[in-house]
Amino acid sequence: MRISLILYLALTCSFLQAQIRLDSIQIARDNYGVPHIFAPTDKEAAYGLAWAACEDDFVNIQKQILPVKGLNGRVEGKEGAIMDVAFHLLDLDPVVEAQYDTQVSAHFKEVLQAYASAVNRYAQLHPKEVLHKKLFPIHPKDMLKAYCGAMALLSHVDAPLVKILEGKADQLILPQIKGSNAFAVNAKKTTDGNTYIAINSHQPLEGPASWYEAHVQSNEGWNMLGSNFAGGVSLFHGTNGKIAWAHTVNHADFVDVYQLKMHPERKYWYALDEEWVELEKYYTKAKIKLFNFIPIGLKQKFYKSKHGVCIPSKGKFYAIRFPANQNIGAAEQWFDMNKAQNLEEFQRALTRRGIVCTNIVYADMEGNIFYISNGSIPKRKQNQPWQSILDGSRSDLIWESDEYIPMDSLPQVLNPSCGYVYNCNNSPFNSTAAKENPKTSKTPDYAGFQTPDQWTNRAVVFDELIQAKEKISYEDFKTIRADRSYRSFTKSLPKLEGLFELDPEKYPAQKEYILALKGWDRVCSEQSTEASIFILALDYILDQIDGMKALSSGDQLTEKILVDALGFAQDHLQQYFGATRIPLEQLQIHSRGKVALPMGGGPDVMAAIYSSPQKDGSMRPFAGDSYIQMVQFSPEGVQIESINTYGASNVEDSPHFTDQMQKFTQQKFKPMSLDKATILREAQRIYHPQ
Repeated sequence: MRISLILYLALTCSFLQAQIRLDSIQIARDNYGVPHIFAPTDKEAAYGLAWAACEDDFVNIQKQILPVKGLNGRVEGKEGAIMDVAFHLLDLDPVVEAQYDTQVSAHFKEVLQAYASAVNRYAQLHPKEVLHKKLFPIHPKDMLKAYCGAMALLSHVDAPLVKILEGKADQLILPQIKGSNAFAVNAKKTTDGNTYIAINSHQPLEGPASWYEAHVQSNEGWNMLGSNFAGGVSLFHGTNGKIAWAHTVNHADFVDVYQLKMHPERKYWYALDEEWVELEKYYTKAKIKLFNFIPIGLKQKFYKSKHGVCIPSKGKFYAIRFPANQNIGAAEQWFDMNKAQNLEEFQRALTRRGIVCTNIVYADMEGNIFYISNGSIPKRKQNQPWQSILDGSRSDLIWESDEYIPMDSLPQVLNPSCGYVYNCNNSPFNSTAAKENPKTSKTPDYAGFQTPDQWTNRAVVFDELIQAKEKISYEDFKTIRADRSYRSFTKSLPKLEGLFELDPEKYPAQKEYILALKGWDRVCSEQSTEASIFILALDYILDQIDGMKALSSGDQLTEKILVDALGFAQDHLQQYFGATRIPLEQLQIHSRGKVALPMGGGPDVMAAIYSSPQKDGSMRPFAGDSYIQMVQFSPEGVQIESINTYGASNVEDSPHFTDQMQKFTQQKFKPMSLDKATILREAQRIYHPQ
């Protein structure tokens, strides 16, 4: 089997090399190891991008494809097998098989094939790095299935899926607010008349959904610097010198859940209007790693109804329907966005509707700024409880898979007179100055977007800071992005404000901390002892309730939990540090390998950091600020700065495994360029892929 695989890969790669001139592809590594790929054609540039990514993060590229092929359990054990089953439930194979020939252009098929071939070639030459031999060869369709899976997760399919599998489908299904900041200003708001954009996603710092920075340039008009997830065929956000854009997670109703009315006697038959219809059965076999070496198969039976995938749970059957498994266009849409040269071309790329969710903030060389809460939101029947469990016996609630509300009905703003647009995961109806915000009346209620009263702390802070000055400089712009403060939580997380309103006389054991928080400036600086108390207390609170949503609504956050949280923080600091007050720089440590650095910031501040407790009592950041790119458009051209969490490589013995950490913790940036001559002149290494 192993010999056959190697032979197959060798024959495939030999055929590809006859089509792609490897000696025409240049990979130039800059001082920080970031790859800049130069090639005559797009497909050759894609091959070079894939090769560089394999050198830097082959493990995570493989992890994107493992669940596509049902092999995650073989590598990761029981937890991996769960991912295999969940991915199978997304039911992506039929849509990719049905649409690949007609919905993917011939040109992009070549790009996909070149990328896949480079990964297969790398696997052939580095067999010891292969996680599972049956993973290879990967094919373009595998890659598109991975994209669709990522779209499903970004559009919150995991929330109802988990509830159903846990037997809790009757509970209210609400996705948690996820992070990212993006904002842009133009000449109407800047002191120098230039246009700025901040690309500031909040992602896991490590793993398949962490950011990888690269620059790709071909002679066919592709010249993009930004970042993607491992296995991305193009860059997901960044700049090409003419335009720039950023994504943030948006919160609309992208998933519908139906409870089926089952026949009282005929098993697996359900009612649909006046008829009884039999469920379609389909199977998956989860392969898991037992005792680290014995794989066994766990056969699972699932079903499909006219609505979509159907899952039994506690004697009931629930079906889920969502746009992410109805359209395979995300990968090519991002590629088209990479190559767009102006606002018109960028907006044309959006009409593909393959990227089924996410906010987009845009800026360009011509001074345009644009915001849209993008989404493929189905056209639904009005005045129905779409955010609740739906009646599965009604066919009129099964929306058509290719009919979405039009783009001009999505919340958006183009070139407002105030000169700024933004999103910090808040309501899309607060995306610029109040008088120019999108009107809720233009978007149907069933879209499920956040209402105008739904804010994050980050949005509150940005809104306050951007209005503080009539015009801002580039340094002001960077200062806003780097802000580490909380404002009053009354707008964003009102239930949490109770932590600052506790009566110190009522709780003498927590009196010191209650008074400390009352006098805190609410800035998560490295020197703040109050920030240490707050972050530990918040970590405890979130462990007791159902996520951040419960901090803004419901009755979960009781006064007892707030008081207990302060007691937890006090006990933690005393146990691990022998003190009741320590500065944040001693508690929150950004670490990797042999490098450990103090880190400021906290959950839901502009420079957000989410950390988890370690065995020594410290808190290690695991998500939040990750890849950041700052772009200025001026008459002289484009100026670009960026920084990543750790470094350009995830290979432990690489000099670029940790070399950006110092700048990252200090909120400093490295200059970047799109100019080929400059890059080649200053490169530390230039070579060809194999």
